[in-house]
Amino acid sequence: MKRAKRVARPALKPSNPLAIDPLLAKGGAHQRTDKRAKRARQKQELLRRLKQQ
Repeated sequence: MKRAKRVARPALKPSNPLAIDPLLAKGGAHQRTDKRAKRARQKQELLRRLKQQ
């Protein structure tokens, strides 16, 4: 049985988190205000605190 040729893909460049972070941040009128968003914000805050320790 024939197999498909494997194409060598170039290595992915690691993303710069400092450059991407502000672009992904939502806020103002577009920020969610429901319970789901509140729990997500609490979880992110907890993870930030744990990461700092």
